[in-house]
Amino acid sequence: MSDNRRRKGALGEETAVQYLTAKGWRIIERNWRCRSGEVDIIAKKDGTLIFIEVRSRTGATHGTAAESVTARKIAQVRHIAQIYLHMHGVADTPVRFDMIAVRLLPDQKAEVMEHIEAAF
Repeated sequence: MSDNRRRKGALGEETAVQYLTAKGWRIIERNWRCRSGEVDIIAKKDGTLIFIEVRSRTGATHGTAAESVTARKIAQVRHIAQIYLHMHGVADTPVRFDMIAVRLLPDQKAEVMEHIEAAF
């Protein structure tokens, strides 16, 4: 992954974390990794663990951020969530899968464009 792409991803994720924190969500993990992959953000709100995929875009040339979440990515995030729940002994905790689309602006700033709760 290029440094530019990594930097854009980090900016998008930081923007999403700030957005969620401002809404009163508790961030549990950022970039949680296991052998199967990574979940961008794991948060908790009202007793539910929420696994969040963040997608950042500078424009709509290649489709929207939401359109970039493929069936393969959905299956991967769900699998990683199962591993996380098992490893942390919280398999009986209610879960949800959200997607946050972030627009990256030319001045090195970003804004949340869309938060899809229960996206998949």
